[in-house]
Amino acid sequence: MAAITARASRSHPRRRSELGLILVGVVVVLAADVLAYLGTYDRLPPNLAVAGAAMLAIGLVANLLNRFLVPEADPVVMPVILVLNGLSYVMMVRLEPSPTSSPHLAGLQSIWSVVGLVGYGATLVIFRRSRDLERYRYLLAALAFLLLLLPLVPGLKDYAADQNGAYLWVKLGPISFQPIEFSKILLVIFFASYFVEKRELLSMATTRIGDRLVPDLRGFGPVALAWAASVGVIVLERDIGFSLILFVVFLTMLWVTTGRWTYILLGIVAFALGTFVAAHLLAQVNERIEVWLDPWKYLSTYGYQPAIGEVMMGRGGTTGTGLGLGGAPYIPVAQSDYIFAAIGNELGLAGTAAVVVAFMLLAGAGVRIATRARSEFAKLAALGFTVVLAFQSFVIMAGVTRLLPLTGVTLPFVSYGGSSLVANYIMIALLLRISNEGAQPVLTEPPRVIAPRRYSAAGT
Repeated sequence: MAAITARASRSHPRRRSELGLILVGVVVVLAADVLAYLGTYDRLPPNLAVAGAAMLAIGLVANLLNRFLVPEADPVVMPVILVLNGLSYVMMVRLEPSPTSSPHLAGLQSIWSVVGLVGYGATLVIFRRSRDLERYRYLLAALAFLLLLLPLVPGLKDYAADQNGAYLWVKLGPISFQPIEFSKILLVIFFASYFVEKRELLSMATTRIGDRLVPDLRGFGPVALAWAASVGVIVLERDIGFSLILFVVFLTMLWVTTGRWTYILLGIVAFALGTFVAAHLLAQVNERIEVWLDPWKYLSTYGYQPAIGEVMMGRGGTTGTGLGLGGAPYIPVAQSDYIFAAIGNELGLAGTAAVVVAFMLLAGAGVRIATRARSEFAKLAALGFTVVLAFQSFVIMAGVTRLLPLTGVTLPFVSYGGSSLVANYIMIALLLRISNEGAQPVLTEPPRVIAPRRYSAAGT
C-alpha cells in the first residue's frame, strides 16, 4: 500500500507539469489561429470559442489518458506534439482559399487529430506491457510486408491520391490511406525483437579471414534482406523516401546492437548502389535528383515546386511575412510536401527554427526514454521509434531546403494527412508506454535477517 501511495505521489508532479505545458501550448496555438484568420480574411474567426474549447478538450483528454494509463511517462513529449498538431491546424486554416472552400482542410485535419488521439488511447489500453509486442515479431513482420505490398494490388490502389508517379495509397471503400505509415511501426518492433535474439551472432567475430577474425557471414543476411526490401520499395512503388527511412532505422538499430561500423559502411554502399540503379531505371527518382541539383533548369516542368518553395522561404526572412499575409497558398502542395516552406514564408527563420527545436526536443526525449528502458527489447524499440520520427522530419525539411533530394514524405504531426497522424500517435503511445515502464521504481525484497545461533554452556 505504501508503494502504491509513493508511486501516485511521484506521478502527480509529472502530469501537473505536462498539463501546464499543454495549457501554454493551447494559448499559443489559439493566438496563432486568430492571427492567421485576421491576416487571411480580415476578421476574427467565427468559431473562435468552439476552436478554443476543442483545443482545450484535446489537451485535457491527452493529459487524463497519460495520468491514468502511463502516470510515470515523460511529461514533455505530449505537449510538444500537441503544439505541432495545433500548428498544423493553423496552417490548414491559412491555406484554405476561402471560409467556404472544399475540402475543409482545417476541419478534416481536426477530425484526423481526434482519430489519432483515439488510436493513442486504444494503444495504451491494449498494450499494457512493452514485452507483449515481442512475442508476435514474425506475425507483425508478415503483416508489415503485407501492408507494403497493398498499394501494388490493382483493385486496392488509389490512383487519384497517388502523385508524382509513386504507388503509396490504398482505397478501401470511402477511406484512402498509406499502409506504409503503419508498416514502419511493425517493422521497428520486428527489428528490435530480432536483434535482441541474434545479438551474439551479429556481434561476435567467429570467422577467420587471413590473420583476422570477422563476424560470421550469416550475420550479413539481415543487411542484404533490408537492402533488397528498400530497393524493392523504390522499384515497385517508385518511392525513395520511405525506403530510405526504413533502411536508416534498420542500420541504426543494427549498429546500436552490435557496435560494428562494418555493417553501417556495407549498408550505405549497398543502398547507394541500389539508388544509383533505380535512378537510371525510374524516371521519377532521376527527376528528383535533377531538380535537387538545379530546380531552375526545369522551372517549366517538375522543377516548379522546389523553385517556388525556395523563393517563398527566402521572402520570409527572419520573422516572416506574418500569418495570413504571405504567399503560402501559392506554393504547390503546401499542405503536405511543402508545409515547411509555408511556415518559413509566413513565420520566417524564427518559425522554422521553432519547428526544428520542437523535433529536437522529441528526439532528445526519445533517446532519454531508450536509455532508461528496462529491457533490451524496449531500448531498441524506443530508439527505433525515435529514429523514425527524427529522421523522417529531417528528410522532409532537408528536402524542402535542398540539403537533400525531395522525398515527398510527410512532416510528422504538421503535414496534412490522416494516415500519418494516426500512425504517429500510435507510435508515440508505444514510446510513452516504454517511458512509463522505465520510470517505475524497482521493487526489491528486503534482505533476510538470519538470527544468530545460540550455543549452550556445554558448547553444543
